[in-house]
Order: sequence, then C-alpha cells, then structure tokens
Amino acid sequence: MKVGIVGAGIMGISLGYFLTQKGVEVEIFESTGDIGGLAGPLQLEDGTEVDRYYHTILSSDRHLASLCQELGISDRMRFNETKMGFYYNNRIYSMNNIIEFLRFPPLGWIDRFRLGVTVLAAQMVRDWRKLESVSVEAWLNRWGGHNTFYNIWRPLLKAKFDGGFDNVPATWIWSRLVRMKSTREGASQKEEAGHLIGGYRTLLEAMAERIEAAASHIHYHTPVEEIVIENGQATGLRVRGEFRPYDVVVNTTPTGIFTRLIPNAPESYHTFLKQQQYLGVICPILVLDKPLTSYWTINITDDTIPFTGIIETTSYIDPQYVGGHHLVYLPKYTAPGSEWQQKSDEELKTIWLDYLRKMFPNFDVSSIRYFVMNRTPFVEPLHGLNDMDKIPDFQTPVGNLFLSTTAQIYPELTNGESVTQYARRTVELILKR
Repeated sequence: MKVGIVGAGIMGISLGYFLTQKGVEVEIFESTGDIGGLAGPLQLEDGTEVDRYYHTILSSDRHLASLCQELGISDRMRFNETKMGFYYNNRIYSMNNIIEFLRFPPLGWIDRFRLGVTVLAAQMVRDWRKLESVSVEAWLNRWGGHNTFYNIWRPLLKAKFDGGFDNVPATWIWSRLVRMKSTREGASQKEEAGHLIGGYRTLLEAMAERIEAAASHIHYHTPVEEIVIENGQATGLRVRGEFRPYDVVVNTTPTGIFTRLIPNAPESYHTFLKQQQYLGVICPILVLDKPLTSYWTINITDDTIPFTGIIETTSYIDPQYVGGHHLVYLPKYTAPGSEWQQKSDEELKTIWLDYLRKMFPNFDVSSIRYFVMNRTPFVEPLHGLNDMDKIPDFQTPVGNLFLSTTAQIYPELTNGESVTQYARRTVELILKR
C-alpha cells in the first residue's frame, strides 16, 4: 500500500510516522517550507527558533511521553513547577494554594466552596455525552453559582469565544477541568508544565527522520492542487499539474481547505463539511530581556482587555533553551469572520501594548527585544450543543479517502497529546479497512 498525505502539520507527520512503522510507503505534501503547521517553529531575527504558538506538555500526557521514549528523545523533556494567577480589578492575584484561594476577593466563602465543588463535579462525570445538551453557562451556574460564574467564568468564556458562548456545551469546560486536574498529583497538588528542548520541532524532526529512513518522503513547498476522485474513489493527488497515484489518500488540513481539494466529491458531503467552523487566534509573542511576571498563566477577568490571557512559557522553560529570551504569548481568540482578523499587525501591536501598559504600569518598553505577530483563522474547532452528528467521520463517502483533522478530536482538547493519539488510532483504522 502507498499512501499520499496532504499536510505536514503534527497530524500529518504523526500519521506518516505511524504508517511507516507498519511498513507502509508514504508521501507527505506540505505547501510551506517546514513541518509542524500550528505546532511548528518560528525563527526570531537573531536566528533563535521558538514554538510559533504556546504548547505545554503535562505530566499526565502519557501517550506523548511514550512516543518520545519510542523516538529516543525523552531525555530532552523537562518539567518545572508553575504558578497561575488571575487579573481582577487591576491587580494580579496568585491562585496556587488553599490560602491564596481563600483570599481571592471576588469570591465569598460559599463561592469558594462551590468553585471547588465544580472542579470535583467534573472529575465525577462518567459519561461526557450527557453534557452534550447542557450549555456551559447552565452547568457552571448549577455547580458554582451565579457570583462565581459572573466574576470568574463569564469573562473567561467571553474572551475564549470572542464574545458569544450561548451555544457552547458543558463538555468544553469539563475537558479542561479534567485535563488540568490530572496534572495535580500527590499531597502537594502542585502543578508542573513541561516542554521539549528545541520545542515541538524536536518531536516533529524525530518522526520525520524515521519517515525518510523508511524510504518515504516529505515534499516541502509542494501544495496539493486536487485530490483526484474517479468513479467515487480517490485515485491520487494532482501536484504541480502532475497526477500522482496512491492506494489511499489522507487529508489533514482544516475542513474548509479540504472542500476546495475535492471538487468531484458528492455535493452533500461538501454541504456537510461546510457546517464545521473554527475559532481563529491572534497570538503575538512578546520577546523580552527579562521576565514579565513569575506566572505561567494569568487569566484575565477584565472584559475591556482584548487578549484572552498572558502565557509566559519561560516561567517553566529555562531561557537558555530559547536564546536567553523571555517569551510571553498574548492570545486573542476570534470568532469566524471576526473584525479583529482584519486589523493590520501594526494596529494590533499598538492595541496590545496599550493594554499591557494598563495592566503593568511599570512595564519597560525598552525590555522588548522583538514583537512577533502570529495569526490563523483555523486554530480550534467549534462544537455547539448537540453537534456530535456534525463531526466528520475519518472515512469519507469517497472510497480510499480518509479525513484526519483536529475537527474530529472531541471532547478532548486539541494538543500534542490528543493529536498524536488520534493519528495512531486513525492509522489502525486505515490498515483495518
């Protein structure tokens, strides 16, 4: 069997690696000059490579840890204790132990108790499908109460979903609470975050080397023009005007791009795929010569601040591994068609720095080494209430054509752990079919 894969993001590279380990010949086609996609690297002006978007490995990411062991790169994994804070009423409050939790101003004693009950309630859910028809607002109000919802959850949800979250099911918060709780083990309940030295490129290149060693290939700067469909079967790919035959074709690009590649697929399938929507993100990296804070994550409860939070990855990544820089990611998630995505990089930079100075009046602009803008309209799939029937199956209506994208990862979060795990399961299904 010879398989053609569209896209060399972490999904495509993972699929290629797992297939070649099963003796399958693979060719991967990537329109850009590098691997990884959203999980890929970005080169700063001084040549330092950093992850384009922030990616954190948790101690509970067992599949990813096993994969790194398999690839011989587990010695490059590092974990450090982290701190989380909340920006509330023009001040940052640490929220890392029971004393700090009990002192958090917007919550009274009952609110604090009910917030703890909310986290516990998520751990007790045995069938997440029962949360599909419950809105995230209703579920959080039920367990945490109105005051906790209004002061904590509501602003975080507004930021995450660019204002509107009425149609978001409770599975969204359930998956996050379960994932974050899974990393707090033992009596101390201290949280740790991890990374690979060299970023996700270390993982991607390790898999890419195994792919090439298995006499398979990754083609860069080679966009696929069409997935060729004849008599209801995918027969290959059209690349640079040339037809390349494959026994199986797997697409890993977002569904919006996929639809453009399959003009001869059934119209009903096109209509089905167009239902899938994605959150976008605007995520500049603030590259500093000193730390901004001591926190990994600062959750922002101020509706007027456009970015969703402050993610300082060098709170757990030793700056020596990223050129001696201190890295701060300032993400703003955007709804489909958001006007934020239409603004220029300079407009966004001005807005972001103005609000950063509001949050940190003593912030020294001269500490900025680089301000690097990143953005994409397809960062995370949007799933609404009772939308499971809108999630595309890995088997398409076209014979020998498979779909493997983040839109199918649900209710899990889309991260290195879930993507590589899904890729492995997809390979098993392809070989079985």
